[in-house]
Amino acid sequence: MKAIEARKLSDKELEEKLTGLKKDLFFLRMQHATNQLDNPMRISQVKKDIARVKTVIRQNQLGL
Repeated sequence: MKAIEARKLSDKELEEKLTGLKKDLFFLRMQHATNQLDNPMRISQVKKDIARVKTVIRQNQLGL
């Protein structure tokens, strides 16, 4: 997800996206712990997506 895409979403959609990304990260970590993860780079991608969504949420709160 790009920051431009995240800025187009509403606050409610951003919260839902954040919840979904956190669930994805949890399951990716579980797969990594049990050696079932095919692409370990996916963990860092999801973390960066979470940070992007949180940044956009905060910007919306500040009115930027």
